[in-house]
Amino acid sequence: MTFNELIRRLEGAGFRVVREKGSIRYYAKQDWPRLIRVDYHGKKEVPSGTCQAILKAAGLKGT
Repeated sequence: MTFNELIRRLEGAGFRVVREKGSIRYYAKQDWPRLIRVDYHGKKEVPSGTCQAILKAAGLKGT
């Protein structure tokens, strides 16, 4: 999965960018207790462990 695909998945689940500094973006969603941090690098592949950790933190693991 690329970073662009990961971002589309997060945004499809209702997450929106709330803070951005350089390539680091923080996503939040109403009624979600924590921010999701993504070090954005466009078309590059997301390392599999990083991708799983981000999806798990966003409650999207297994979907």
